[in-house]
Amino acid sequence: MEDQIAIKVTNLSKKYGENVVLENINLEIKQSSIVCIAGGSGSGKSTLLRQIIGLEEPDTGEIFIKNEKFYPAHYKKREIIRKSFGVMFQMGGLLASMTLRENIELLLRTYTSLTDLQIEEIVRIKLSSVGLEGFEDFIPSEISGGMKKRASLARAMTIDPEILFFDEPSSGLDPTTAASLDNLIKQLNKALKTTMVIVTHDLESIFEIADEVYLLDNQSHTIIAQGKPDILKNSENEIVYKFFNRKF
Repeated sequence: MEDQIAIKVTNLSKKYGENVVLENINLEIKQSSIVCIAGGSGSGKSTLLRQIIGLEEPDTGEIFIKNEKFYPAHYKKREIIRKSFGVMFQMGGLLASMTLRENIELLLRTYTSLTDLQIEEIVRIKLSSVGLEGFEDFIPSEISGGMKKRASLARAMTIDPEILFFDEPSSGLDPTTAASLDNLIKQLNKALKTTMVIVTHDLESIFEIADEVYLLDNQSHTIIAQGKPDILKNSENEIVYKFFNRKF
């Protein structure tokens, strides 16, 4: 059913100067699912993410968020829709001079009219949900890389977004910490029913968490495969097969 689609992208293209990065991108992401956008370096994964969340505008195409046209649309309407997004950027995006508490408080004071007591309780709940209760007054440089990722996730969830976007969440993490983050993402998806869109090239994460995968190709600049990772692993398409079986 159409009302089960959280994100729909049709005929999207993007280039920088003469450099074509994305061409004729079409995808549909179901509500409450975990979808990975995968591909090798230079395939346009992060570029596609920037188009979908509205950090950049595509050259052609349309983007719908739960049946509402997000692009093209008036910037005021886009700002309203973007309030339903949470984003965890590749480098975390935490403000280095602020404590974890202050990083989360900043969003709450900017986008809500909650009382100090309510804000304090939400900070506690969000950090506790990612296993960081008791670290409220630490600044990012005082915690590990994995804890920074968790803190970034807590901040992305601050205003209870309907859709969470991740840009290379396991980048820079050791395998054990990356696996722990994957497990956390799955737990939160199951508990909150939040739609999750994850840009990654990490095969272990893809096989562990993805309900569906869209594979971008850096030669054709478009999506060349879509489906469950276990099925794509046995694809008859040579490029797809090599990607999912690490054969290069």
